[in-house]
Amino acid sequence: MTYDTDKLTKTIKDHGFDKVGILNTDALVFMPEVRAMCAADKCRNYNKSWSCPPACGTLADSQNTVRGYTFGMIFETVGNMEDEFDYETISETSAKHSKNTVKLISDLKKEYPDIVGMSAGTCRICEKCAYPDAPCRHDDMRLISMEAYGLFVSDVCKKSGMPYNNGPLTTTFISCFLLK
Repeated sequence: MTYDTDKLTKTIKDHGFDKVGILNTDALVFMPEVRAMCAADKCRNYNKSWSCPPACGTLADSQNTVRGYTFGMIFETVGNMEDEFDYETISETSAKHSKNTVKLISDLKKEYPDIVGMSAGTCRICEKCAYPDAPCRHDDMRLISMEAYGLFVSDVCKKSGMPYNNGPLTTTFISCFLLK
């Protein structure tokens, strides 16, 4: 199947993203080393969220989820920082990216019910995740991060012709989706 990339690009841009490109699906290499970075728990979400390891499944589960998907788009939100310690801009850009990604994937599901969305970072839909005490309250909207899938995001960007670093004093958040 072919997709109208101009229409998809416009839709993505209309949802507030700064940069958009076609995802090189051959760049989706599921790496145990990336998953090990999750286990190191630097982001403090490992084993605390339905969208993070180990609750989100194994690398084999990730591979099975994307099997048969041949087309995708990758998109970024870029924030301009006042200085390298501008955590307010980093936090605001991250929240904006997360909110816009959930909305985009939710809207695209109406036309593409088999869409697989991957976010930047952990799910932020709920203030406190129900994991592990109860099922996910928003399983239909929950997105798993590219890293939790085991993807080395900078490599995916490079192989897809997207910048991973947008220059000094910028912060960049990257998500993608796959269509069958």
